Amino acid sequence: MIASQRNGPPAAANAPAPPRPLDGDPAGGHQARAVPDRAVVRDALGVGLAVGASGLAFGVAGAAAHLTVWQTCVLSLLVFTGASQFALTAALAAGAAPFAAIAGALFLGVRNSLYGLRLGPRLELPRLLRPLAAHAVIDETTAVAMVQPDRRSTRIGFAVTAVSLYLTWNLTTLAGALGAGALGDPTRLGLDAAGPAVFLALLGPRLREAGEQRSVALLGAVLALAATPLLPAGIPVLLAVVAVPVVGLLRRKRPLEES
Repeated sequence: MIASQRNGPPAAANAPAPPRPLDGDPAGGHQARAVPDRAVVRDALGVGLAVGASGLAFGVAGAAAHLTVWQTCVLSLLVFTGASQFALTAALAAGAAPFAAIAGALFLGVRNSLYGLRLGPRLELPRLLRPLAAHAVIDETTAVAMVQPDRRSTRIGFAVTAVSLYLTWNLTTLAGALGAGALGDPTRLGLDAAGPAVFLALLGPRLREAGEQRSVALLGAVLALAATPLLPAGIPVLLAVVAVPVVGLLRRKRPLEES
């Protein structure tokens, strides 16, 4: 025992402690494994550049909705959430009143506030950076950040995805708007279908997921399609929001009946 004291503590005692999982980490008590910064940057860049390229379609959709180039670009700069932007231009292209189109886009954007509630404790950003980071809380940045095992990786993944996606999205929006404008009337070439087509592509992955998301997507689509011949343009999109509380009530009622 004296010899062991002279030689110092065992090597295991000097080994660095493994990184602790973040609060609210779905891994729970499982040991977190550090991810190299290079791997996080690579994955985040892949998401940002790939998704950002779809801004080209939004630029075309803006032209189809009879928005000017600068109006389309300002939407990407200040709104920066694809689903809401495509919903807005699709409703305007269909002849919806601006108020109804904006209301539908705002309803879709509410989910980003819920993302912020999950990301806030994981990022723990300084107060001065929070307003800027809030502008980048969207589907893609949340998805990349939430799968990281520690706070450093979470911050890197969020920041790299946000910057690469924001720059790519806005550059391709400009390119799409300028290209569509050079082609003349977008409806003559069928480009007015770009907005609804991309919006449906965004909805597609929800239909492949089990549980509430698929139920909400299917019910919302049925409500919107049923109301389209009966209500003015833009209103069916707002009506589809009813699917959210309906599905929630039905799922809450089912366990009560089983018990």
